[in-house]
Amino acid sequence: NESDSLPTRSAWRGKCDCLPGRDGRDGVQGRDGRDGMQGVEGPSGAPGPMGPPGPSGKDVGGLTYIRWGKRSCPNTSGTTLVYEGLTAGSHYTHSGGGANYICMTKEPLYQPGTSTVNHGNSPIYGTEYEIYSGQALNRGRTHEHNVPCAVCEVNNRSKQLMIPGTYICPSGWTREYYGWLMAERFYHKGRTMYTCVDNFPDLVDGTAAGTNGALMYHVEADCSTGLPCAPYDGRRELSCVVCTK
Repeated sequence: NESDSLPTRSAWRGKCDCLPGRDGRDGVQGRDGRDGMQGVEGPSGAPGPMGPPGPSGKDVGGLTYIRWGKRSCPNTSGTTLVYEGLTAGSHYTHSGGGANYICMTKEPLYQPGTSTVNHGNSPIYGTEYEIYSGQALNRGRTHEHNVPCAVCEVNNRSKQLMIPGTYICPSGWTREYYGWLMAERFYHKGRTMYTCVDNFPDLVDGTAAGTNGALMYHVEADCSTGLPCAPYDGRRELSCVVCTK
């Protein structure tokens, strides 16, 4: 039989010298996988080294005030003396002129062209302490001496206030100085502002003559006309304090 002499398919397998077929086509790209869940946050790293200091900022603070009754400024951080002066004001018998005390320089400079005639239109006078026996300031030491003053600059604070009736500043404020509330006598014609005179006042040397120009008296509360008699006490001299922030 002729078919018996032909090799079978299994006999040809592995013996064919056929050429390889061409590459198959690229398959379609599969879809992206789903995002995984966020992992647990790791521990914080150690702090890095401190950087160099930045440039100095601009000076944005600053104020001035007058320390009445002293030649110098307090030993408070940021406070320096601008100038030492003399307290002056209108005569206690005059109804005109200025209505406040001012701190006159001890080294006046007159502009060229000023006259050499005093017309007496608005004179200004030195100011004296007027102290009664038994009052807070010592009469024997201060009475009828002239009052010095000092203009002070604060370069690191920008707010200032004088609080009458206490010698303690509110929380967060710096006490520049404290002392006694003083003003002109109530029936004198010269009206003046209430002024905080230092608790330990200095004196202008050589001024105990009692010339009676502008004057300063202790202030006491009249607690029968609006100021409550508790806590105010009409027998006692009122305190004051100058504070900055």
